[in-house]
Amino acid sequence: MNKFKKAGAWVVSLAIVSIFAVPALVGAQVQTTNNFGLDTGFGTTLATQSNVDIREAAASIVNIILGFLGIIAVIIILAGGFKWMTAGGNEDKVAEARQMIIQGLIGLVVVFAAWAIASFVIAQLKSAAKITT
Repeated sequence: MNKFKKAGAWVVSLAIVSIFAVPALVGAQVQTTNNFGLDTGFGTTLATQSNVDIREAAASIVNIILGFLGIIAVIIILAGGFKWMTAGGNEDKVAEARQMIIQGLIGLVVVFAAWAIASFVIAQLKSAAKITT
């Protein structure tokens, strides 16, 4: 048990040292300004604009949520593929993996359809109010 504690201490020490040493060794630059949102594009839609249109804010929120849902659907598809590959010829596991893949694909189709509908509705709302972007 003592060897495990010693090995754990080495792993934690190595992790802490690597957090501080590796960026210096590879010459990574640290950002010194507070304009992270402006420099990267994050935060420019809602946080930094003074005249935010509610339709644009809603479109941004819908796009973010649908993006996360799409990522979850792809992860479900990948998990089903992994389960299928590791089934080892067991028909029950293969059927379960096939069902996961089908459910993930259905979820992905639903997310794409929701995105298309939301984009159409937002575009129609913008054109009705004669907002140009």
